[in-house]
Amino acid sequence: MSRMRKAISNAMTAAKPGVPHIYVTAEIDMGAAMALRTQIAESGAGKISVNDMVVKASAKALTKFPAINSSFAQTADGQPGIVTHAPINVSVAVATDNGLMAVVVRDTDKKSIGTVGSEVREMAGRARDGKTKQNDLEGATFQTSNLGMFDVVEFVSIITVPQAASLAVGAVREIPVVRGGEIKIGQIMNVTLSVDHRVADGAIAAQFLQELRRLLEAPMSLLV
Repeated sequence: MSRMRKAISNAMTAAKPGVPHIYVTAEIDMGAAMALRTQIAESGAGKISVNDMVVKASAKALTKFPAINSSFAQTADGQPGIVTHAPINVSVAVATDNGLMAVVVRDTDKKSIGTVGSEVREMAGRARDGKTKQNDLEGATFQTSNLGMFDVVEFVSIITVPQAASLAVGAVREIPVVRGGEIKIGQIMNVTLSVDHRVADGAIAAQFLQELRRLLEAPMSLLV
């Protein structure tokens, strides 16, 4: 095993046996978000990806549900406790030739979606070139992992300790949906939130996903 693969193995083994995961899945109508992407690209204002939208929307949703932006911890006397993090630092999983790395956008909620996207692309480029900076990988309070580019419909992700949640993002698919009693073609994306059940319950996870859905289905809110 390479050094990176050993590190990944140790991190995942430490997380999965010791963290009671719960999983909550939701469908999101991405029609408006995809239309906005096209509009921005055609206007010459730059390009934003689906992942940029998900990362930004996650950060905005975390401002309303700080329990998801928390960590399970132990006090000095060994008693269990929860630490709620003031900064919202969203990590993005990046596939490299040597394994998976998670680069971190600090204060994601305070940055424009364009800045979020450019920072992710810059750090992902360094990761793939083997030039990652230590600061690129530290301080995450929430994790996202997107396999949509591989046409994956749905999956679950393992929480990285000491974070309390991880969002798994599937592909945007054109599928039949029922609207107003009629069958139409919708652009649907499945997301699954893994949550440390010691920190938050399924109801909070579901409410977080409701807010994430609201933001992505009204994507103009991501531009402010």
